[in-house]
Amino acid sequence: MEKPKSEFLSKILKRKNPEEFLQTAKKSNLKKTLGATDLIILGIGAVVGTGVFTLSGLAIAGEAAAGPSFIISLIIAAIACIFSAFCYAEFASLIPVAGSAYTYTFAVFGQFSAWIMGWVLMLEYAIGNIAVALALSSYWFEFMKGFQGILPDIITNKAYWVHHLSIFGYSLEVNILSMIFIAFISFLLYKGMEESKRMAEIMVIIKVGVILLFVIAGAFYVKPENWTPFMPSGMSGIFKGAFLIFFAYIGFDAVSTAAEETKNPQKNMPIAIIGTLLICSLIYIAVAAVLTGLFPFSAIVGNQDFIHAPIAYALNAINQNFLAMLVSMGAIAGLFSVLLVLQLAATRVLFAMSRDNLLPKVFSKIHPKFSTPYVITIATGIFTMIGTLVLDLKGSADLCNIGTFTAFIIVSIGVIILRYTNPNAERAFKIPLMPWIPLAGIACCLFIIYKGIPMDAFIAFAVWIACGVAIYFMYGYKYANLPEEAPVEVLTDEAQEEAALESIAD
Repeated sequence: MEKPKSEFLSKILKRKNPEEFLQTAKKSNLKKTLGATDLIILGIGAVVGTGVFTLSGLAIAGEAAAGPSFIISLIIAAIACIFSAFCYAEFASLIPVAGSAYTYTFAVFGQFSAWIMGWVLMLEYAIGNIAVALALSSYWFEFMKGFQGILPDIITNKAYWVHHLSIFGYSLEVNILSMIFIAFISFLLYKGMEESKRMAEIMVIIKVGVILLFVIAGAFYVKPENWTPFMPSGMSGIFKGAFLIFFAYIGFDAVSTAAEETKNPQKNMPIAIIGTLLICSLIYIAVAAVLTGLFPFSAIVGNQDFIHAPIAYALNAINQNFLAMLVSMGAIAGLFSVLLVLQLAATRVLFAMSRDNLLPKVFSKIHPKFSTPYVITIATGIFTMIGTLVLDLKGSADLCNIGTFTAFIIVSIGVIILRYTNPNAERAFKIPLMPWIPLAGIACCLFIIYKGIPMDAFIAFAVWIACGVAIYFMYGYKYANLPEEAPVEVLTDEAQEEAALESIAD
């Protein structure tokens, strides 16, 4: 009776070492087109979005009421992220293949844990993208209000695009526009990384340009006396602000999912991951300094217009209405780029899982012309579009947060273990002060989870994990552990003739 148990454990704990991953990746037909700059653009595309355009208002004058001390909140959130970023950077330099945290978990903890990690990453990327698509739809209609009476009503009126249905007593919101956005992004990813990269570059240039315009224009109206009192809600406001704005940093880890499409990934991945965080942190701090310097805290605390659209509100307040319209365009561009990068990340994780037989092989098929994993790209797009029917913005964002924190914690634990179990593996980047930096990252994530994740999100997370375990044992456990088929030797014409002559001679 003991033997089946040991066989069961050996299967679910089966690991793949870094060399095996690298050999598998060499057989991939994914095009290597990305350099460090391209990766940083993708990273900024994933990170700079909802956070800077909306959550900053909530943290400064809304729920957290951090006021000018929001700058400290940003620094705390950035430090918490940089601990995890170091861990991702070391892993990416050691195992530069598609899959991100899924692949790293497979190397350290084994097959079953890797499946769960891949399933969890779907919360961060695919479910998180539902939140982004819904937010993008809302921003679009707000922007279109300025064109009512100019453009046809069917373009500017939300009533044509958002419909409410009731099926068996369950309310569904059919957001046609968000589905169109997802379909468009999926089409770009289907066509290839060159097209996707070009679109990301355009969107990043637009939104960063708009943010810089705000910082430069707003700086002339900043009054230093508005930065006092600096901590109107004390340390409590600072920590609440850090929790709220942490969501604004989510997405830098998506860079590591494009490792197989990166030139010299051992060098470029660590540069891109850490570079993305540093650049985004500087952008956020500059915006926060201007926002909090334009108005006395007493004039904006609880102000719903400021809370929901702080940058646009600030520009209107200083009579920069044209710039306010540009900011709305920048917000749309920002969310488009987030949508693109998170959708890219989701498809690459699922592609890696399919290649390991944890999902059907059809999902790892590469398009013969575009060299993209086209089947999983289409499937992920359809899944995300359906998700917009059953999840709202807050619910999907909460699930995205839990998925992200879980991934950060597991990656931080894994990098410690692998440093000591495989110390001689070639690492282009090594975390300094090992193991204290990963441990600090784990502590930060656990603290943020403890302070701010609502109970209903934990329940939904438990249900999601239970579904993942069921799917693993129904499919992944069986097919991932089948013996590998012997490779079919493809002979040249000359070799076939030689084999035939040998056969006749025998």
